[in-house]
Amino acid sequence: MADETEKRKADHIKICLDEKAQARNATAGFEDVQFVHRALPEVDKAKIDLSTTVFDHEFSAPLIVGAMTGGTAEATRINAAIAEAVEHLHLGMGVGSQRAAIEDLALEKTFAVARKKAPTAFLIANIGGVQLVHGYGVKEVKKAVEMIDADAVAVHLNALHEAFQPEGQTTFKGVLAKIGEIAGELDKPVIVKETGAGIAAEDAKTLEKAGVQAIDVGGTGGTSFAAVEYYRSEVNSVQHFLGDVFWDWGIPTVASLAETTQTVKIPVIASGGVRNGTDIAKSLALNACLASVSQPALQTAVKSAKATEKMLSLLMEELRNVMFLVGAEKVRNLAKTPIVVTGKTAEWLKTRGFYVENYAKRGAR
Repeated sequence: MADETEKRKADHIKICLDEKAQARNATAGFEDVQFVHRALPEVDKAKIDLSTTVFDHEFSAPLIVGAMTGGTAEATRINAAIAEAVEHLHLGMGVGSQRAAIEDLALEKTFAVARKKAPTAFLIANIGGVQLVHGYGVKEVKKAVEMIDADAVAVHLNALHEAFQPEGQTTFKGVLAKIGEIAGELDKPVIVKETGAGIAAEDAKTLEKAGVQAIDVGGTGGTSFAAVEYYRSEVNSVQHFLGDVFWDWGIPTVASLAETTQTVKIPVIASGGVRNGTDIAKSLALNACLASVSQPALQTAVKSAKATEKMLSLLMEELRNVMFLVGAEKVRNLAKTPIVVTGKTAEWLKTRGFYVENYAKRGAR
């Protein structure tokens, strides 16, 4: 089982780097969100403050690197590069599913390297929700947290991915109760995150009631795990066919983010197709507390920590410039900044009964 998990993780890295595994026709929806430019921004760009505090931890910017990998030799190098970069920049990161290391202690180092390289950064442990109904419990989650001395733990939901893996586990009945049990017994924030298909308002509300401390929407528009399994499977196999059909399945990131932030009061993280500082700013304007990038960091982490740090620094500088052009001196001001939501996202939200007009009526300062 451990060897099988390790091989699958290696396949995922290779496919995400070498193949076109991003959303094909779907988009995250950021193109439907526009800021209202301020010709009189009335702020000093040099004094713009990107810092924010989430989970009682101060981030130099509302940016983290999303969970990607672990459990393979290459994953060790990738996690080390990302950790070194976020440590230097005072950001945060998540590690990939730690199931492999729970099954094989020899693989712990592929995850533990994150804390070794990032002694003060905010680290998020990771366990699969479906594993919670296949024998995992508080003991295993605590082990994942201890493995990297994590500041929080993410329980990831990946029904779409599990459905198309030949070795996938699709018994999700009982996952919610198990999540509630973990949230009630763990002394660390429990974040529930999707992995590319988004979270609807109904599920967000249910998760909040279950006691989770944050939601990472993980919407459609970035890496497609249906596509990943399309590439992993044999041509003409059922998995190959299903991967192609469901390539763009899910709730676009922006729609998921807007639904969730209008429904729950707990922190919400934006992820899924976040590619630049403008996307980060738009996420914050839609009331996210943090934005998470994955694919861009994977592409740089295989090169070096310096390349990763340079990429993240650029995102931060792009965010700073957006804030200057809309007159937002602090990150929290973006949640009050007028935005206009149009196109498919506006249609989605109106159809689902969520407000769109109020975004444009907000005060800028």
